[in-house]
Amino acid sequence: MASSDAIQVSSLPLPPMQYVNQYTDEMIRRGRSPRPPPPIQDTYHMFGNAFNTEDNIIRPLESQGIKRLYPLHFDRRRELKKLNLSLLANFLDLLDLLVNCPDSPKRAEKIDDLSLLFIHIHHLLNEFRPHQARETLRVMMELQKRQRIETASRFQRHLDKVMEILQQAVQNLPEPMEIDSKLIVETDLLMNQEKNANAVTSEDPYNILDRIMCSIVDNMQ
Repeated sequence: MASSDAIQVSSLPLPPMQYVNQYTDEMIRRGRSPRPPPPIQDTYHMFGNAFNTEDNIIRPLESQGIKRLYPLHFDRRRELKKLNLSLLANFLDLLDLLVNCPDSPKRAEKIDDLSLLFIHIHHLLNEFRPHQARETLRVMMELQKRQRIETASRFQRHLDKVMEILQQAVQNLPEPMEIDSKLIVETDLLMNQEKNANAVTSEDPYNILDRIMCSIVDNMQ
């Protein structure tokens, strides 16, 4: 009964489907979807631990009640190597105690030392997270810059090609005086032909003008 009555706390958050089902298109259209929660102001609990919003993302070891094993000014790479060697040495000592004297009280001390070393290693690795985030952002921005430069270069090449085609088309156009002279000569010829035809047949003068304009347009094409 005691085990069944105990409160079970999950180490991981619940699946978000219980929230996703409340934000369907139909519920949003009807305005029945719940509003997002307000920002947390003071403290909050995550994975069973209390956190304050004013705290740094990576808190110092002293603020967590953990003894620091390395100085304030240090080389992270060298300290990580030293911690890794100390971790290996303490693990071998723990194995030696378990083989030769499993009931020794030093076994608990070695376990505590191993836990402290693991905490320091994780803390040093977590201090690289801001640097990793900045480098990731820098790589993303460089990739976006390179893609935009390539897109602009392709657009410039297409623009240059279009401008070249337009320039060639303009150069191939005949001169305005040449077009006018041709139109005048062709118009005179057509008018003379129509006058000669009118002397023989009595056609509507409007039909004659229509034929003249159609002939001019055909010759222009």
